[in-house]
Amino acid sequence: MLLAEFEIFHSRPIAPTRRLALGRLLLPVEPAPGFGGILLGAVLAVHAADVDEDFIPDLQRLLLEIERDSRVVQPRLRHRFQVDRHGLAYSTHRMTSVNDSIEFEFQNNGNALQQALGAIYALERLDIGIRQQLVPVMLRAMKWRGPIGPSFIEYLAGTKVSSISALADPRAWALETLGFPGGTVKPGKRDIMAHYRASVRRAHPDHGGNETDASKLIIDITEARRVLLEAL
Repeated sequence: MLLAEFEIFHSRPIAPTRRLALGRLLLPVEPAPGFGGILLGAVLAVHAADVDEDFIPDLQRLLLEIERDSRVVQPRLRHRFQVDRHGLAYSTHRMTSVNDSIEFEFQNNGNALQQALGAIYALERLDIGIRQQLVPVMLRAMKWRGPIGPSFIEYLAGTKVSSISALADPRAWALETLGFPGGTVKPGKRDIMAHYRASVRRAHPDHGGNETDASKLIIDITEARRVLLEAL
């Protein structure tokens, strides 16, 4: 299943001018960072390491201008952002789901700077309120130097779980994880802690829980408690 996708149109390597445009944008970002924010961050993380280090400060400044809703002066980093796509090559980046896990597909037909700029300009297309939530996430993504997988998603989203259900609707996932009955909307702190303790007890091998799965279950249960307590 397709979770997020965007297209970057860019000059071909042999072109005398350097131009950028955007194509298809499927970037769900609620609750932030959402699948769209994670995909934008992943594209930045993958390509920032290969961008000339002299350009990194201007990429960061560009993100801060977008966060402030400032007018972005063109050209930036030797590329001009435009609407017209005629004569440009394109790259497509997408995030898909496979059995409640997330996979990334990066189709890079340009250079690293074009991909990083394209992700930032795609962010600029979003509402200002969302941008202000996502810019710190994008700045964090630029510091990542590991593989793009579950650990990256957890790092970027600020969570200890990376399943699709937890990212799509953290509150519903947390309620289900702690065993609240269907229809529960907003439990109080006492109920949350009672369900948390009962869930940990059930998951623990000393009380009949599966020893192989116990560690992962307890991480999920603890994260579910955090989600619900922060929502109070």
